[in-house]
Amino acid sequence: MTATEWSYLIFGIVLLTAIIFDLGLLSRRSHTISIRQAFYQTLFWVGLGFGFFIFVWFEDGQTMALEYISAYLMEWGLSIDNIFVFILIFSYFRIPEQHANRVLLLGILLAIVLRVIFITVGIALIDRFYWILYIFGAFLVYTGIKMFLVKTEQDFDPQQNVVYKFLKRMLPLSHDNSSGKFTQKINGRTHYTMLFVVMIMLAATDIVFALDSIPAVFSITQNRMVVYTSNIFAVLGLRSLFFLLRSAVEKFKYLKEGIAIVLVFIGLKMLISFFGIHIDIAVSLLVIVVCLGGSIVFSIYKNNLEQKRINRNN
Repeated sequence: MTATEWSYLIFGIVLLTAIIFDLGLLSRRSHTISIRQAFYQTLFWVGLGFGFFIFVWFEDGQTMALEYISAYLMEWGLSIDNIFVFILIFSYFRIPEQHANRVLLLGILLAIVLRVIFITVGIALIDRFYWILYIFGAFLVYTGIKMFLVKTEQDFDPQQNVVYKFLKRMLPLSHDNSSGKFTQKINGRTHYTMLFVVMIMLAATDIVFALDSIPAVFSITQNRMVVYTSNIFAVLGLRSLFFLLRSAVEKFKYLKEGIAIVLVFIGLKMLISFFGIHIDIAVSLLVIVVCLGGSIVFSIYKNNLEQKRINRNN
């Protein structure tokens, strides 16, 4: 077997084991996830992602390993941005605390399947029409500038969401979520609960975010293994991140600006490659780490200043 085939095999084994352990055994029953549990599960997924980075380094070499960790960190940062919208969806539809875990589990697994399809289509398009990468680059620059200037999450209205309006028009819906089931019988007719609606909306929302994140990964590398693995590892960590960050969303209010700067950078990186100018992967990794890490640190710093000001006024 080649080094890449070994990497796929190890990734598949690790992924299957992790899903059975974390997403399977720990999520069989509906129960509330504590901050402590969410913290340890987040460490588990992040540790798994970095562990795979070490494996790729020794198995496939330094360049591919740096491409993988750059793509993973990019996807991880954009995944945190997903959480902001996820929280709005759960709050709006008033999903009971004890059922949120299972809804997230199934929504994320569905999102992974859709992402794999989306990535496969993207790879096929790039193989056939390489110039589409420059369109991706221009799109990322536009998206990054728009993200930096406009607070889109504040305008997100679940009631006006296209997916929700479609489901509402096509399916008989029930607002009774107490049973924890996705369907229930009302007067002999099957109705779909808001748990089902939210599960579909989570998967659809992730695909919308993938319109940014997947072209961003292609700007870092066109290696199939890196694109697939970085995306899947990042998305699988969404569930624990949701429970870890839902009460602290405002503490990372400048993260979006950091992500926006990274999107503009990698979009420009993709565009200038047309002129034969190539930026080393180590430089890309440094920019991603500095922007994402710096925006988180700056958010915490500003929150501490605000808290001190409030304390002085009291």
